[in-house]
Amino acid sequence: MAAPSAERERRRFGQRLLTDPARLFQHNAWDNVEWSEEQEASARSKVQENSSQLLPQDKQEEYEVNAKRYWDDFYKIHENGFFKDRHWLFTEFPELAPNRTSSQNGDSLHEFSTKEESDSDGPGRCENGHCSLETRTEGQFSLIQSPAEVCTEDLAAQEHRELKQRAGDYPGSAASYRVLEVGCGAGNTVFPILQTNNDPGLFVYCCDFSTTAVDLVQNNAEYDSSRCFAFVHDLCNDQSPFPMPEESLDIVILIFVLSAILPEKMQSVVSRLSRLLKPGGMILLRDYGRYDLAQLRFKKGQCLSENFYVRGDGTRVYFFTQDELNQLFTTAGLEKIQNVVDRRLQVNRGKQMTMYRVWIQCKYRKPGTPQA
Repeated sequence: MAAPSAERERRRFGQRLLTDPARLFQHNAWDNVEWSEEQEASARSKVQENSSQLLPQDKQEEYEVNAKRYWDDFYKIHENGFFKDRHWLFTEFPELAPNRTSSQNGDSLHEFSTKEESDSDGPGRCENGHCSLETRTEGQFSLIQSPAEVCTEDLAAQEHRELKQRAGDYPGSAASYRVLEVGCGAGNTVFPILQTNNDPGLFVYCCDFSTTAVDLVQNNAEYDSSRCFAFVHDLCNDQSPFPMPEESLDIVILIFVLSAILPEKMQSVVSRLSRLLKPGGMILLRDYGRYDLAQLRFKKGQCLSENFYVRGDGTRVYFFTQDELNQLFTTAGLEKIQNVVDRRLQVNRGKQMTMYRVWIQCKYRKPGTPQA
């Protein structure tokens, strides 16, 4: 059980409410900010304007085909420069902490206040809709390979891996608690888990669409192959196998990942991930909400389809509603534990600027009794 001081600290986060407008610039961020009807209407108008001109179909296909190259280029340029401590990780997702507790309260949202998300003067700034504070994990999975591209040797290797999985011989097979992060980037989530959670039964898998990103994780001094397995994976390619069998995972983490997947592929991706969960296992998600600052900053000519955009560097992003995410997860056979919107007001005190962010956090569980 957490110490009283730790409990007080947790309650403090997520409860920094702006009740006096005169105090606006006293902090870097304010929690659970209510939007006026005028503000919502203005946001809706901006989205209608920046989505009025769609990219031609041939350009959209180009971004799809070259998606992997865009993300590899991103990590070659920035390497681990976007690595930020996620102090909120274990507060929002106690399922990842050493003393695991499944969150039964689906309505509360403790903390989204971190240096990662409130440093408006530094790397966390948004430029032309590309918010660098989240780019290193925003789902690098849009390249789709046809089955014809999978050679006979690859299929033979896949069959061999599947035989080993069925025999219980796969990375982490001896672990009692298995976690997979999809879209690991430079390791912003994986390494805090490994550093904080010393559970001897824990094993963490992490994958990314970008080979460069996975190389960064594997070459990190904190990478421990006895507790972690990093691998390259194209989530949208059904022929791309996972190293673990179905119903073997306790947790799947999706942090600013699902939003970068082609919208028509999202349902198959979520359904595929749900099959990896044990009964009682959960998917933990945090992603962009509709009318987030990043969406409003896009210009005409960057919209691919409704609420789906391409940034200047070729990476793509979608902005969700709660209902859309609920539909994706429940269609995959999962039950809702949490689905909440966090509207944050971030403040640049030096420039006297305000920035409204909108994020959605979800927890969905696979029905059934958790395995011992």
